[in-house]
Amino acid sequence: MSLKATTFIVIGLTFAIYIIIAIRARASTTSDFYVAGKGVHPILNGMATGADWMSAASFISMAGLIAFQGYDASVYLMGWTGGYVLLAMMLAPYLRKYGKFTVPEFIGDRFYSKQARIVAVICLIVASLTYVIGQMKGIGVAFSRFLEVDFATGLVAGMAIVFVYAVLGGMKGITYTQIAQYCVLIFAYTIPAVFISLQLTGNPIPQLGLGDTMADGSGTYMLERLDRVLVDLGFTAYTAQKGATINVFLLTLSLMIGTAGLPHVIIRFFTVPKVSDARFSTGWALVFIAILYTTAPAVGAMARLNLMRTVQSDPIGAVESNLQYEARPQWFKNWEKTGLLQFQDKNNDGRIQYYGDNPAFQAKAQSYGWAGNEMVKVDNDIMVLANPEIARLPNWVIALVAAGGIAAALSTAAGLLLAISSAISHDLLKGIFMPHINEKQELLSGRIAMAFAILVAGYLGLNPPGFAAQVVALAFGLAASSIFPALMMGIFSKRTNRAGAIAGMLTGLISTLIYIFWYKGWFFIASTAMAPDKADSWFMGISTEAFGAIGAALNFLVAIVVSRFTSDVPEDIQKMVEEIRVPLGAGKAVAH
Repeated sequence: MSLKATTFIVIGLTFAIYIIIAIRARASTTSDFYVAGKGVHPILNGMATGADWMSAASFISMAGLIAFQGYDASVYLMGWTGGYVLLAMMLAPYLRKYGKFTVPEFIGDRFYSKQARIVAVICLIVASLTYVIGQMKGIGVAFSRFLEVDFATGLVAGMAIVFVYAVLGGMKGITYTQIAQYCVLIFAYTIPAVFISLQLTGNPIPQLGLGDTMADGSGTYMLERLDRVLVDLGFTAYTAQKGATINVFLLTLSLMIGTAGLPHVIIRFFTVPKVSDARFSTGWALVFIAILYTTAPAVGAMARLNLMRTVQSDPIGAVESNLQYEARPQWFKNWEKTGLLQFQDKNNDGRIQYYGDNPAFQAKAQSYGWAGNEMVKVDNDIMVLANPEIARLPNWVIALVAAGGIAAALSTAAGLLLAISSAISHDLLKGIFMPHINEKQELLSGRIAMAFAILVAGYLGLNPPGFAAQVVALAFGLAASSIFPALMMGIFSKRTNRAGAIAGMLTGLISTLIYIFWYKGWFFIASTAMAPDKADSWFMGISTEAFGAIGAALNFLVAIVVSRFTSDVPEDIQKMVEEIRVPLGAGKAVAH
């Protein structure tokens, strides 16, 4: 059976499962739509949270970043994993104990202000919409390869699928769909990793194969071989640190606190029956996430080595060994159709020259008659999906990876869209502007808001400000700078008042947006009038993805100062804060 037929069958079966689950678990009440009736078992919720969390950024893009950035990309592993620990200890149990539907609802009640709730909604929508843009990039990559069409067409097809099951099911449908999606994506990620680890190192465990010797009997360690291949072709060594230490620190911190401030993750802990279940859910989510996150470094390193050995067949510089473009493998042709892999024959010799910009190697390249790197586009986000094809694995494995990438992108997109939907329908309409609408009208408005968000995110996803993981990192920075400080001060500081919270959220959000727009371009469209998004132009070497930590610090500072010089927090609110912090153990959550 052909690869295309196999892929259609595998992905078609998974789609059928998702849609059946969404229809059978369709939300009929607002409680079902927003928090799945608060009846999800903690282990199942942990699995659903894992799928919600392991988005296109984790499945498709993170290993791609690791493949091309090497050591520096480890910050994504540290930041995203550490953030879950922070979330489990500092936020999830307390917010679940409060017992409301959404994060803005908590902020509005805690800071006794409709204005604070509105600002929280704005922060949530900005962060979540940015995050969805990253998912749409991943959806476009996966669907364009699966359907063998260009990126834009693949993105539109993916949007249609998201619309069907996310709009119908609400949180109840999404939760049980995400459990199925977790099973698909984790098998899709680990099975090819086992195959490729066996091919390269003879070790069936990818995590161990990363540090093992090559299977060719040379006794050379895999990472040592990868370093040598890259350096010999003018690239920086894979294991070398390239970024500034301050940026590594701030990016890790931004990803950590952004994790703890993301509303689509926090809302998952409102779906369990008891307060203690919120903490157990986080623990189980970490277990399920760790399976993929410990495999990702091996997948990234092995994908880069396979790519280099396939495209540039001789790493010691013999021109005669360069791959003939006309003899390029089928995987190369397949990805060229998407527009995410592009070749330009700069010296008209019919061969592919793929090399780095190291000045010492440039002189050698010129002596060979090479006129520049001819792989003019190798999108980071194709690496995980292309890796099984490059390694010539069986068609069913390649199809399974495509299904996993789509599952990862769709699962997180659905959770984010629900967070946006609930913020608009529950917090803005029902909570502030139209308090007298009934439950049916609230459900309808939520579904309309979700459909509109899909259209906006899809449009912006056509021109994303970076690879999927980079766009997601921007969303984490926005959540870190705006929502996380307000939640922390709302739970642990009785002195932070509404004026301080509002001023802090606006300061954090606006400062981070300005920094992102200055280097990325207004409305995410690169502008030549602005400074290029390069390390040598960043303020103090701080990247746009890392600035969220600075925005969070400004948020805390402004909130504390403004609260100090404005009216005190009412006594009943101070008592409410004390009650939230008192543990209830395994008791039922108390609603206020």
